[in-house]
Amino acid sequence: MLDHIWTEMLEAAAAVRRGRAVSDYVSCGEVAAAVRSKSGRIYTGVCVDTCSTLGVCAERNAIFNMLTNGEHQIDRVLAVMPDGKSGAPCGACRELMVQLMPNDYPSVRILMDNETGREMTLGELTPEWWIQPGVAKR
Repeated sequence: MLDHIWTEMLEAAAAVRRGRAVSDYVSCGEVAAAVRSKSGRIYTGVCVDTCSTLGVCAERNAIFNMLTNGEHQIDRVLAVMPDGKSGAPCGACRELMVQLMPNDYPSVRILMDNETGREMTLGELTPEWWIQPGVAKR
């Protein structure tokens, strides 16, 4: 069973997930993400795919939205795939979160499966990352 925060985040991501072709070379919205900052605000983003690998994942897009709005501390992350189910963030998204929060990334909560309510922490999902908590240089 999902708590009200995960439910609110799923609804926010679903509201922006509208897969569509923008041009012959760009599509977007097949995957949507919601990121909840430590302040409690929810930021959304969609994937942008291009024929020349210049795209961006939905999770990173949502994180960039959060950064644009002056925040950088992540509490929770979820991605909604084309089939409406949630799933794990890709390696690039994990790497961005680790680098953004080098001492606190292990506590970031990720919704792995919205149907069962299964969640993991970023620390569980990325054990022994090259940036170890507590030893990050500032």
